[in-house]
Amino acid sequence: MARESPCRPRTGPDGVPAARAGSIDRVVDLVVPVKHLDRAKSRLRGAVPGGRAEHRELVLAVVFDTVTAALAAAGVRRVLVVCEDERVVAALAGTGAECVDERGLAGLNEALRHGAERLRADDAHAVVGAMQADLPALRPADLTAAITEADGRRAFVADRPGTGTTLLLPAPGGALSPRFGPGSAAAHGAGAVRVGESLAHLRCDVDTPGDLREAHALGLGARTARLAHAGCGVR
Repeated sequence: MARESPCRPRTGPDGVPAARAGSIDRVVDLVVPVKHLDRAKSRLRGAVPGGRAEHRELVLAVVFDTVTAALAAAGVRRVLVVCEDERVVAALAGTGAECVDERGLAGLNEALRHGAERLRADDAHAVVGAMQADLPALRPADLTAAITEADGRRAFVADRPGTGTTLLLPAPGGALSPRFGPGSAAAHGAGAVRVGESLAHLRCDVDTPGDLREAHALGLGARTARLAHAGCGVR
């Protein structure tokens, strides 16, 4: 059974959440999936000193910095985090993100479809996209630029190596149809335009300590940076 966060976005007179001030013409809602913290980002272990507790704190910091950057982006109306861990819900309380703790979904793509269905139930004509939760160097301006470049088309942003996907946007009212996993850039590219080639902060997802070093060079979000600095730098 799903357990939802009490945080809800500001709504307009029609009951649909209102876009934030300064938003662009294109407005999107985003689903952000997060694994259970005990299983999340296993290849990132050892990136900061300590054991499992420190690793969990790092994962939470990465998620927090990613989600708060997305919420600050002009053109983003709602961010729904689909997770399977009450600690994620607690960490994001008060940010303005919506969270649903939903256990038993069969993998990343199923979590994304579940979140998209929930958001589309409130606005059948919305652009309901998907964004990865591991973008600690994300800057709101990069996300806004990608939304602007997509311009209502089905589009995606590839990760730094060019094989994965960090952002997927359908056309307004279109199905999300996520195909995340190995080779997702090629899978999404079969029916979507590739955008955001120059948006380094949006393309820098972190799976390994090397990836985190790349994100550190770009500029980490505040919470992730504090952990990295407390550990005498990213390993």
